[in-house]
Amino acid sequence: MNHYETVFILNPVLSETQIEETVKKFEDFLIKNGAKMVAKENWGLKKLAYAIQHKKSGFYHLFEFTGSGEILTPYEQEFARDERVMRFLTVKLDKHAIAWAEKRRTRLKTSKA
Repeated sequence: MNHYETVFILNPVLSETQIEETVKKFEDFLIKNGAKMVAKENWGLKKLAYAIQHKKSGFYHLFEFTGSGEILTPYEQEFARDERVMRFLTVKLDKHAIAWAEKRRTRLKTSKA
C-alpha cells in the first residue's frame, strides 16, 4: 500500500452544501475502491497566486490516504471531469513526507485544543 496526498481547489461560487457533497463524493470514491483515509483537512477559502478560470480564490481541501497505485488513474479522471474542481494534485509520500504529515496533524490537534 502506498501513501498519497491530494490537494484540490473547489470553485469559490459553490454553496456550503455543494462543497460538502463534492468532498464526500471523492472520499466515497476512494473508500469504495479500497483506499483507507488517513486524514482530511478543510483549509477554507484562500486567495490564489494567479487567476484560474477567471477566479481569484478557491476552497482548498486535502486528503491523505493509503491505497494501491491502480486507483489513481480513475480517481484523477473523476477530478478532471468534475466542473466544481478548479485544480488538483496527487503526490506519493515518501517516509519523510509521511513523518512530516503526522507531525503537522499533531500540531493542528494541539493548537485546536
